[in-house]
Amino acid sequence: MTIQEKIKQDLTLAIKAKDVETKNALRVAMGEFGRSDKKELPDDDVIKTLKKLIKSEKELLQQKGESDTSPFIDVLGGYLPQMAGEAEIYAWIQESIDFSQFKNKMQAMGPIMNHFGANADGNTVKEILQKL
Repeated sequence: MTIQEKIKQDLTLAIKAKDVETKNALRVAMGEFGRSDKKELPDDDVIKTLKKLIKSEKELLQQKGESDTSPFIDVLGGYLPQMAGEAEIYAWIQESIDFSQFKNKMQAMGPIMNHFGANADGNTVKEILQKL
């Protein structure tokens, strides 16, 4: 089952359970998916869309001076894959990256992000590289 199918199924369940917060968050996500040319999106596109929605919600909350979390973020964040932790990224860099191949450490960011894909936050990788 794709993430998009899971969201559709959970939307139906939220409507039946009268869970307003979940229903509203999932309807926003489904609306964003509907803007695509494709009927069914691959999981990578769904994840990008969810991350974009969460990022815009966080920015909106920051502008209002509120905390960085809301039920909207919690609901959509539940569909994102588990992110790689700092220790996991650091360990992979130590065993897999030869910094002598790069002019500076930040150039190693490409191979690192290619390995972890959407499961690593670029800012976390950047901070780790700066510490090395």
